[in-house]
Amino acid sequence: MLSIIDARTGEPVTAAPARRGLTRVEAHASGHDTGELRVLLVADLLVRALELGGTPVVALLTGERARAELRTAGAALGIRPFEQGRDLAAGMGAAQTLHVVREDGEAPEGVLIAVGPVFPETPAAPARPDADPTALRLALLSHHHRDAVPLDEDALGRSHATLARWRRAVADWARQPSRPVPDEVRGRLHTAWEDDLDVPEVLRVLRSVEEAGPDLPAGARFETYAYADRLLGLELTRDVGGVA
Repeated sequence: MLSIIDARTGEPVTAAPARRGLTRVEAHASGHDTGELRVLLVADLLVRALELGGTPVVALLTGERARAELRTAGAALGIRPFEQGRDLAAGMGAAQTLHVVREDGEAPEGVLIAVGPVFPETPAAPARPDADPTALRLALLSHHHRDAVPLDEDALGRSHATLARWRRAVADWARQPSRPVPDEVRGRLHTAWEDDLDVPEVLRVLRSVEEAGPDLPAGARFETYAYADRLLGLELTRDVGGVA
C-alpha cells in the first residue's frame, strides 16, 4: 500500500486509508515554468500509483493562472488531463485528499506532498534537433520528488539517450515469447513506488533488469518494462512492432 511523507508533519501516511475509497489528488500549480510542471508530474505519478493499487482517484488542477499553457506542456510530457477547479473538488466526497505543491507553496488542510525545485526553471533545449519531450519527463523522474533537480542540456541529453536505448531494447525483447514479470522484480518495483513514491529506485530496478545475465528471458524483461511504464509513463513500448 502506498505510503507518502506528509510534509506538514514529516511522518509517513497511507495515501489511501479507506479500502477502495476515493482519493482526491489536488495539484496546486499556477504558472507554466518547469517547477510548476514538476508539481503536475508528481500529481500524475500519485494518480498512477494509486490506480495500480486499485484505488479510485480523482485528479484536480487548482491553480488559476496560465492553466492552458501548463496543460499543453503537461500533455507533451504524457501527463493525463486533470479536472479543473476546487469548486468541482468540493462536490466530490473522498476518504483523503493529497495536496501536491512546490516546497515553498501553501495548500488547504490535508496531506501535503512537497515538490523540490528545478534549476533552472526554464532549461535550454537539448542540442539534438530530434529531442523527445519525454526526455524531460525522465530527467525529472530521475530525482526523488522532494529533492531539487539540476536540469541542463547534459541532463536532458542523457535522458534522451536512455529513452532511445530502452525503447530499442523493449522492441527487441518483444520479438521473443512473453514471460511473466519475475516475482522478485515485481516485489522490488512495488516496494519502491509504495515507499514515498521512490521513482529513482524504480529506474534502478529497470537498469538492473537491462543488465541482468542471460538467465532472465527477453520476454520477462519486456513485461517488466511494460509493467513499470504504467507508472513511469515514458512510452517504453512505443517502438514495438516497428521496422528492425
